[in-house]
Amino acid sequence: MRLVVDADVCQGYGLCHDEAPELIELDDSGFATVLGDGEVPEALVVVAEKATSMCPARALTLS
Repeated sequence: MRLVVDADVCQGYGLCHDEAPELIELDDSGFATVLGDGEVPEALVVVAEKATSMCPARALTLS
């Protein structure tokens, strides 16, 4: 599974980072970026799903 942040949609709420700091970091302006290549380890799939569902702007997707 791959986690993707749509930078055009992200509003900088930071809830995704609160849920998944192992997968997402916030830039200096508070906008989300995915760590590494976006591949989600099997052990963190549930965490990624929760982070995706927490985003009010729906800027995160899992594929």
